[in-house]
Amino acid sequence: MMRLRLLLAALVLLLLAPLGAVAAEPVAWASLTAEQREVLARFESGWDSLPAERQAALARGSARWAGMDPSERERAQQRFQRWRDLSPEQRDVVRERWRQFQDLPPEQQDRVRENFRRFQKLPPERRQMLRERWRDASPAERQRMLERLRQRQQQLRP
Repeated sequence: MMRLRLLLAALVLLLLAPLGAVAAEPVAWASLTAEQREVLARFESGWDSLPAERQAALARGSARWAGMDPSERERAQQRFQRWRDLSPEQRDVVRERWRQFQDLPPEQQDRVRENFRRFQKLPPERRQMLRERWRDASPAERQRMLERLRQRQQQLRP
């Protein structure tokens, strides 16, 4: 069971690591903490052959994992399972949307986050109704919906 949890932890790290890694210095296996080495044990034999960016991303992810409480780890594992359940095409769409989000100015990113939080607070029936309305809308109707949303947001700002 512990082995399965560690394997899941290592796989979750793949999602926790940023998609666009920055040039990094190689990370020596010996420089990792004991907990990081335990989480990353499946990478030990090939660690030195991993690109430095990958080593750095895995080290950061394992450090984040070590700092999580059990409920956070459980949520991370659930998110990873949802990721694994996506088709390759769906994963590509998610990656592209993430890149688009990363390209937004910080103010727009904040707005997207706030809208997402508000959406998550809605009752499940209301969220489903809004998803269906969006799915069934024509491109022109979607544009009008977005325009109304922008207008409401501007009215709410001081």
